Amino acid sequence: MHSTILIFLDGVGIGKEDKINNPFFAREFKTFSGIFGAVPHTGMQRLEKNNIYLFPTDACLGVEGLPQSGTGQTSIFCGINAPAKIGMHFGPFPHSKLIPAIEKKSIFAEFKSRGKKVSFANAYPRIFFDYIKSGKKRLSVTSLSCILSGVRLNKAAELRAGTALSAEIDNYRWVNKLNYKLPVITPVLAAKRLIKLGLKHHFTLFEFFLSDHLGHGRNPELFDHTFSVLDDFLFYILTNLPENCTLLICSDHGNLEDISTKTHTGNPALTIAAGKYSSYLASKIKDISQIKKSILELYI
Repeated sequence: MHSTILIFLDGVGIGKEDKINNPFFAREFKTFSGIFGAVPHTGMQRLEKNNIYLFPTDACLGVEGLPQSGTGQTSIFCGINAPAKIGMHFGPFPHSKLIPAIEKKSIFAEFKSRGKKVSFANAYPRIFFDYIKSGKKRLSVTSLSCILSGVRLNKAAELRAGTALSAEIDNYRWVNKLNYKLPVITPVLAAKRLIKLGLKHHFTLFEFFLSDHLGHGRNPELFDHTFSVLDDFLFYILTNLPENCTLLICSDHGNLEDISTKTHTGNPALTIAAGKYSSYLASKIKDISQIKKSILELYI
């Protein structure tokens, strides 16, 4: 069975070669330097090494203004030009006019309609499920896609069992912010767990939203920790991907690559393809609305 793992990084673009405002130049990030021997920037947006491809993906989609998460993530996971559909970039949550598309066209719904096995790797704490039960409906595109397509949302039990991942990768916030009695794990162990989960399904998604939080200036005291955990996590997966697996790392808009501003950027979104069909994905994906279709084409 061929497996595809999609790692969604919220708010990571390809920015300027700037050691002050671009953290990927200001700090060591071995996912770039260790794999490609270089850091991508606006003057060098494509890198390739050992069948791993890093390339830019248009997040603006021909619509004026800065890309936002609601429309950007809908474009990625539903394969549509969401901002063009509603006439603007919108976020952080999906616009009400996009809900029908999320219900019928999400990548989860599409895979399930083809009889494929899918999973969403993220675990949610009790407070999230209490929020849903209260009747509130401001949900991310990913969680809404799962709910509308009948994909299981993992809880603390799965996190304890090692069959799901926390949104911050290493359980740090679950332990230190939510007071769960869990071990803080290494990014390498989390990466191994994601690979193991991915190999059991045709399609597995993991969402990391703290990259966007860092770009907005939130939790500055945890910047180094979060940045390092993400780096170690991505590096291990990219350098230990099983033979019959394809990995795609993508984002919905720029942000973290320019900390001189607290807003999103118009920079191209960072995209990395590795594994069995990496060359095909790198050749097909030009903008974020093409990601879903390109992944599904691997299963024709």
